[in-house]
Amino acid sequence: MSKKVAIIASNGGLFDAYKVFNIATAAAATDQEVAIFFTFEGLNLIHKDAYKQLPMPEGKEHFAEGFAKANVPAIPELVEMAQDLGVKFIGCQMTMDVMGLEKEAFVDGIEVGGAVTFLEFAKDADVTLTF
Repeated sequence: MSKKVAIIASNGGLFDAYKVFNIATAAAATDQEVAIFFTFEGLNLIHKDAYKQLPMPEGKEHFAEGFAKANVPAIPELVEMAQDLGVKFIGCQMTMDVMGLEKEAFVDGIEVGGAVTFLEFAKDADVTLTF
């Protein structure tokens, strides 16, 4: 039986995105089953418009050059890599309702569900992380 990694993405900044997708793709690449629950600002990480232009945190602009020199993939590429590796994306239904967002506003292939949907996956996860 493969190991399971459950991730909650509740923050929507650039650094948050790198943390979430770095851990998710690493786990999936090592044959672990991975699901990410995107809630509140975390929905920015999979929003069709927002994820292409996540802001660099103020005072951290010098990291942009480091990302470029290290050939770190952009967030849209990491999203695609995660999906190609079978990472399950769950968009929080409650947050989407509160924000007036529809499934079509997000990258293709997401599941929309509530906390119960995520908890069903996470109940026997070997690793649970929150970003």
